[in-house]
Amino acid sequence: MMAENSSLQNVKQRFGIIGSSPLLNRAIEIAMQVAPTDLSVLITGESGVGKENLAQIIHQYSARKHNAYIAVNCGAIPKGTIDSELFGHEKGSYTDAKNERKGYFEVAEGGTIFLDEIGELPVDVQAKLLRLLENHEYMRVGSSKVQKSNVRVVAATNVNMRQAIADGRFREDLYYRLGTIPIQVPALRERPDDINLLFRKFATDCAEQYRRPVVRLDTSAQDMLKKYYWPGNIRQLKNIAEQVAIIEDGETLVSAERLSSYLPDDARQSNLPSVIHHSHANERSFENEREILYQVLFDMKKDIAELKAALKNNGNAAPVSATHEDTANSPILDMDYVTPYSPHSAGITVQTSNAPQRTNHSALPKNNIEEAEEYVEESLSLQDAEKEMIQKALAKHRGRRKAAAEDLNISERTLYRKIKEYDLD
Repeated sequence: MMAENSSLQNVKQRFGIIGSSPLLNRAIEIAMQVAPTDLSVLITGESGVGKENLAQIIHQYSARKHNAYIAVNCGAIPKGTIDSELFGHEKGSYTDAKNERKGYFEVAEGGTIFLDEIGELPVDVQAKLLRLLENHEYMRVGSSKVQKSNVRVVAATNVNMRQAIADGRFREDLYYRLGTIPIQVPALRERPDDINLLFRKFATDCAEQYRRPVVRLDTSAQDMLKKYYWPGNIRQLKNIAEQVAIIEDGETLVSAERLSSYLPDDARQSNLPSVIHHSHANERSFENEREILYQVLFDMKKDIAELKAALKNNGNAAPVSATHEDTANSPILDMDYVTPYSPHSAGITVQTSNAPQRTNHSALPKNNIEEAEEYVEESLSLQDAEKEMIQKALAKHRGRRKAAAEDLNISERTLYRKIKEYDLD
């Protein structure tokens, strides 16, 4: 156990790896164990976690360490040329192919090739890579000659490969062929105890390079670094450490308040799950619709009351009209419900869901008027029910009008108006 720990520390020192996280240690141990073999390795992890360090460990601790090591970023090579870059091409194979060219696999013969961002590899090139891994054979672009390859392939990606396979962006057979030995590199947030060590190392290196005092963080600033999510991982931490090392006064402890100016706005939040504030747009829309319905009903009751007065006065009542205040408060003035009485007409029109019914006042018998009054009285029971509901809501919430309005699903403004209308003060 002592020898294993010593070997692990030697590897960390040799490759400049800082940290003692169990997850990080496990990843390094797997890389050391698989290094002597020729098995292909797939290293997964977020961008900026240091996946290439493990690829270098695998190469340097293998029998191929004296041969070439080539790192290729598959996402940085244009799709039209990546086939040629990897496998080479013959003279005249395409317009600009004025000379033959060796590909990376041919140059790295006997050594190791590191294919970073393997998830960005075009599907047609994936088929050629699969053949190379299975049969150790490939062909240059524009050539029919099969060439043998003795290259160790180590790949890395920050893409969700399962999702890429499901989307048809990556071949499943190639995924299993590359991932003979999978290694997962932990994100920086998964090793919080290493964050301040890394910050100190990056800040110190930068200060020494530019001959500046070494900055130090107080406890609050160190806690802030631990709680931050670090979407850019080690690469982002190094960038911020260098900014602080150059700009801040090394003689003064850097506080959390000062450090937060170097971090994005979300750095002020903890690493706890984010609180998602759901939009209340739909809820507010529903409340507005409810208010509209209430307003329409209130206007209907007022019109019916005036109609009742008009019937009692044998048509001598003033025309039904909305006051300026009612028009301002009501979002809808729908005349499909009630057509107001006009002195220039011979009768009163009440619009229903079917067809308008017109009656003549001069020919209206007394018993018809009584029936109309009965109908109006029955409709006005809604007014009594509403008044009772408002009274109960106010009693329930001990006169707190805001709470009562929420309970009734109406606005405070509407409630205040109804309280005044029903004389409930």
